[in-house]
Amino acid sequence: MDVSAISSTEDDDIARAVVIKDIARQQLVKLGAAGLSLEAVARDGGLPVADVETAFAHRDDLLTALVIDAYDASGEAMEQADAAATAAGGSGGARLLAVTRALRRWSFDNPAEFTLIYGSPVPGYHAPQDTVPSASRTPAVLAGIVRSALEAGELTPPRRSVPGPPLLLPEAVQLFGSAPGAPFSDVVERGIVLWSGLIGLLVFQVFSRTHDSVRDEAAFFDYAIAVSAESIGLVVPLAESTD
Repeated sequence: MDVSAISSTEDDDIARAVVIKDIARQQLVKLGAAGLSLEAVARDGGLPVADVETAFAHRDDLLTALVIDAYDASGEAMEQADAAATAAGGSGGARLLAVTRALRRWSFDNPAEFTLIYGSPVPGYHAPQDTVPSASRTPAVLAGIVRSALEAGELTPPRRSVPGPPLLLPEAVQLFGSAPGAPFSDVVERGIVLWSGLIGLLVFQVFSRTHDSVRDEAAFFDYAIAVSAESIGLVVPLAESTD
């Protein structure tokens, strides 16, 4: 996109922000989030710093926009995969495999953005509440699949429940829809274990932590998802292709 074609007299504040974010994503690849600055974005884009500051007053505002975009893009990839698997009549396990594969593809296609939202915290930056709706899209997809599987009778009751009182915050129950009864009263906690395990697995694979341990990382990913799904009583059909 030709940044010189974007003038301050046009009704294109959104277009200007898009250009600036595109340049900033290139900065993420080269410098990482900690090295991002409005001055560097302006320099690389051939823009006056004042123009960049008009769109994003502070570096943290730009980081927040990039974080939201990354969560939205990855969440949308999962949602589209789930819609396709559901339309094809896939089981809960097939849907889970489809959405986790979609997130894996997005993560490898966009490693800088993946690192931004799932890597080390950016020094001095604290994500505001504005990022929460976008960040919730990933667990919402997973929760929807588990909820549907529960309602369809696809889950096998666990051999043991998490001991003690529920460990959940109200927001987690709300995201799932309601608190399930026995014998699935701890399925939301188990779903959070599945979600956190998925992100941890992706961190290992995107940052090349498993390449010297397994001979087929994609197949290992599917296997790991199947093993994790067992903890919530869901069978993932590994022989069934959802790509």
